[in-house]
Amino acid sequence: MTTGSVRYLVVPTADAAGGARSVRFGEKTLLWVPADQRLGRASRTAPGLLLVTQVGRSFQDEYPDVTPLLDHGRHLVISSADKPHRRSNHHWRIDPIRPNTTIVDNQIVSAARVDPSVADLVSEVSTTAYQSDLTWLANLPTRHSLSTTFTQAMDFAADRMVALGYQVTQMPITVGAGHSANLIGDRPGTGTNRELVIVTAHLDSINIAGGPAAAAPGADDNGSGSAGVLELGRLLSTRSWQHDVRLILFGGEEEGLFGSKQYVAALPAADRSRVRAVLNMDMIATSNTATPGVLLEGAAVSSTQITDLATAAATYTGLKVETSLNPFASDHVPFINAGIPAVLTIEGADSANGHIHSANDTLAFIEWSLAAEILRMNIAALAGWLEPAAVRRRPQPAGSVVCWGPGRIDVFAVGTDSALHHKAFDGSWHDFESLGGGVLN
Repeated sequence: MTTGSVRYLVVPTADAAGGARSVRFGEKTLLWVPADQRLGRASRTAPGLLLVTQVGRSFQDEYPDVTPLLDHGRHLVISSADKPHRRSNHHWRIDPIRPNTTIVDNQIVSAARVDPSVADLVSEVSTTAYQSDLTWLANLPTRHSLSTTFTQAMDFAADRMVALGYQVTQMPITVGAGHSANLIGDRPGTGTNRELVIVTAHLDSINIAGGPAAAAPGADDNGSGSAGVLELGRLLSTRSWQHDVRLILFGGEEEGLFGSKQYVAALPAADRSRVRAVLNMDMIATSNTATPGVLLEGAAVSSTQITDLATAAATYTGLKVETSLNPFASDHVPFINAGIPAVLTIEGADSANGHIHSANDTLAFIEWSLAAEILRMNIAALAGWLEPAAVRRRPQPAGSVVCWGPGRIDVFAVGTDSALHHKAFDGSWHDFESLGGGVLN
């Protein structure tokens, strides 16, 4: 294809060669070369092309007459001639395309050695418990942030967290001229220098065409992520961890990330500096491709966490993983903007899901097995970030009871100070004596 004096070609990534400017979208690569071969200042962007990042099919639904030159689901390439007057709203954004970049990567990682304790935790993901919570949430008429049924949903989730042993608080937030809340559940770790791992999702739902009072079951967007927070919270409550766990269900996401923006703005510096990872779930339960897939979206600050999640997927699941460092339109973004490592986990090819933001986002389109796989990946990564608490062993005899002579028995044991101690019995017990203060490993 040609736009002006620039020639463009979409090829399989494996066939992309040097010489042309390029941008990669997973298994496809877009190449461009000016007709006169002199790139000059135009090389700073792709002449005549723009990148659209969207939630679901929000851009395509709003501009059905625009035909993408490249369609990679969450990411589209359009001609600058089709550029709308607005550059963004809450659900789509337009940016210039810069050369020699990767928008979406097929990150290939090898499976790690299976950790038996992590494998046990992964095996405890309960589709039954998850399905029960998601069904309850999606059966509410709406979870619009300013509705009474949003408050019911928050009370339901709070009861779940309290029953699991979390310390629960509600943080008031503003959503435009209205008032809503974030729900926060804390569980302290057992370590001395404790870091903080945060698990998040947005609890609210929306029906864009119908307005605040319209039906908005929000089964996938984002009952799936909210029920995921409760299920991961349940699994994490069954173990002791070195670091602190914080569960957050945000309000006001659909109107413009109000809950997460206000949470991050109010986060004390002491907490901000000890955040080890933020795991955000938004739409994790609709299968849009033949192979179950997940997109891990973050930024350079969260590249380590993205790799951890991809490794967990390769080790404990059958998920196909794509990654992106182009964060947009979910509650991981305010954390990233504050320099805090955050990752969005979202179902693969989410733009194929045309039901969100409407009355049609119902349980009929939920794929329970996909959600379970994403939860298995997430709990495996969380176990690594939180670190299982060390189990203190009780002092035990260092070896067999020894008899050195008639009527004499000697017992050796490791004390709480890790030194080797000795006790002799020769008709009467003598106190333990430390043998030179030697420490056993």
